[in-house]
Amino acid sequence: MAAARDPGAGRRYSGMDAAERTRARRAAILGSALELFGTTGFAATSVKQICVAAGLTERYFYESFRDRHAVLAGVYGEIVAELRLSTQVAIDAADGDIGTAAHDGLAAFVGYLTADPRRARIVLIEVVGVSPEIEELRHGVLRAFADLIASVWSADHGVDSADERSRLTAIALSGAVNNLLVDWMMTGTRQSPEVLVEVCTTLFLAALEGLKR
Repeated sequence: MAAARDPGAGRRYSGMDAAERTRARRAAILGSALELFGTTGFAATSVKQICVAAGLTERYFYESFRDRHAVLAGVYGEIVAELRLSTQVAIDAADGDIGTAAHDGLAAFVGYLTADPRRARIVLIEVVGVSPEIEELRHGVLRAFADLIASVWSADHGVDSADERSRLTAIALSGAVNNLLVDWMMTGTRQSPEVLVEVCTTLFLAALEGLKR
């Protein structure tokens, strides 16, 4: 027997077909989740609140997401992808100059998060300890940024990114930058992003010199 076909699947409404409408609804849910998770917090936000903010019924929520955890993972994933791209572009533009790559890469990283406290809150606070699945995702992100640090060090700067000492130092620095930004948030964002970048750059270059020795 042929599978039942959605009679509206091929129709266009407001210039969009069914797949485009699904993507638009998903984007609306993610936008609402960014606002709510980034202001009132994940624990205080319900599926219903997300749907109301998005102007959608709960039926459309479950069209794209299993539950609130899946939405959190989705929002987190989008922020991290943009954060990684912004950082990588700044590093690449340094054209191999280690001091510029360190400063500008960190400025892009810190600047992307501090420019929108909602992003910072989700990345630094709201994803912590939510579930084993989200923790695995979060630690994977920290490891990925540690790998990025190690790759900058190893680009003709005399440091083997596969070396255990280099790898562990990169992990430590990734955690240090993360914790510095957590402190920035928890103490009321008192320090300027420029000061945070200066501190992180100093740590990065000092660690590189230590590894060279």
